[in-house]
Amino acid sequence: MRFASVVIAGRPTFGVVDGDSLWTAGDGGAGDLKSAIARGALADLGGELRKGGQRHRLDSISFLPVIPNPGKILCVGVNYHAHRSETGRSETKHPVIFTRFADTQIGHQQPILCPPESTALDYEGELAVIIGLGGRRIPEGDALSHIAGYACYNDATVRDWQRHTPQFTPGKNFPATGAFGPWLVTADEIADPGQLHLQTRFNGEVVQDASTADLIFSIPALIAYISTFTPLSPGDVIVTGTPGGVGDRRTPPLYLADGDTVEVEISGIGTLTNPVTAEPVR
Repeated sequence: MRFASVVIAGRPTFGVVDGDSLWTAGDGGAGDLKSAIARGALADLGGELRKGGQRHRLDSISFLPVIPNPGKILCVGVNYHAHRSETGRSETKHPVIFTRFADTQIGHQQPILCPPESTALDYEGELAVIIGLGGRRIPEGDALSHIAGYACYNDATVRDWQRHTPQFTPGKNFPATGAFGPWLVTADEIADPGQLHLQTRFNGEVVQDASTADLIFSIPALIAYISTFTPLSPGDVIVTGTPGGVGDRRTPPLYLADGDTVEVEISGIGTLTNPVTAEPVR
């Protein structure tokens, strides 16, 4: 099943996606997607909303980030062999983990903002993992059972601000640079998250084309490592890293600018599409 967080008639809500339609609770009683995940309610809600919910056309709604209110967004840096090679970085024993703030996120079809402080805004197509069952020190062998679902992510990065210090935080947290969508695909729909095809397109041109089989640290390994130093909770998001082909490592560099469009497509999940717009200066 697919679940999307949206705004309808000015009210944030969520629903189950069925073809070109979204079915939501008529009285708003279903709460938000994070709460539904925490209740373990997704399996039942899918059928209930289709039977007794309200139908909306997907082209008539505004998408929110899949999880608008995650407790944690934990991103993984340099986690594809091809990307490590293009950056010239050495192999590491442990994954590179950094955080993104929830209020930097946007949904499907919402504009990524180019900040006036930089002309080095880069795309990063990635697979996002949404935690369903929380835990601490989760063994690798149990890790996949803790996943509620998967989504596409564009961890757009302001490269010069990323390099101000060895810490990635500034370049990863400009407003409206974390695109997350279009929806959550439940874990039962993805047989093996380590065998997905990921493609990023810049104005229709393929710029990243990879398999998640190229991940350096697998999804179970990431969940085990991260849950050792911090408890994971339902609705937490792990953004698993970007493959080779980023704009910053091209000659000449290929950065995002006003009027561009970026698409991140992952097999079995869908396509996250975002226009790029200059951030208004106030």
